Amino acid sequence: MRVQTISRLLLAAMFVLLPQRVSAQFTVYTDLVSFLAATSNPGTDNFENLSITGTTPSPLSRTAGAFGYTATVNTTSFFGAGSTADRWLSTNTATDIVTFGGFGAGVRGIGGLFFGSTASGTFRANTSIMLTARTASGQSTQTLLNTTLGTFLGFVASADLLSLTVEAMQPASGGFAWPTVNNLVIANEVIPEPSTWMLMVTGFGMLVLIATRNRSRRR
Repeated sequence: MRVQTISRLLLAAMFVLLPQRVSAQFTVYTDLVSFLAATSNPGTDNFENLSITGTTPSPLSRTAGAFGYTATVNTTSFFGAGSTADRWLSTNTATDIVTFGGFGAGVRGIGGLFFGSTASGTFRANTSIMLTARTASGQSTQTLLNTTLGTFLGFVASADLLSLTVEAMQPASGGFAWPTVNNLVIANEVIPEPSTWMLMVTGFGMLVLIATRNRSRRR
């Protein structure tokens, strides 16, 4: 088998065996453990230095581990919800949309705890939260229904992330719900799943075997 033919087969195998997330653009995780297993160098912002006695101007410059990022609201300001023991990032206006961005190169994963809060900053049950993660070439929108304090969602993209927006769906039964975030996790490059590596190794091994057999037949 000629070298050029082997090269073509190797290239074809690489495209076939690449993780499914490349074609899908985003992989969504509903638990922190799986999200962390799919990324590297995660950093967490737990918002414990936010004021819970007043509003906080937007935009904010924040850090999550080694990552810097910005947080903005589209109309007014932020509000530190929760308690002194566990502070959350929320908005001063219920219908505001929170946008996280300015991540820098290499950030491929973002996740956190997303839920609703009341006007006084306490947890509000039966709140649905809509999240949209964006890259330069696409986006993924997910809606979390009836969120709790432990509702996690994480996005892992095949390209650098540009932004994540968080919005509370206002209850049809009346009243208001404020979008609220806790323990925001940012991570960089995607770690290939073990099954993907096994597929690639197996595929390359088969190609080498084919080439060896063809050489044997020519002798």
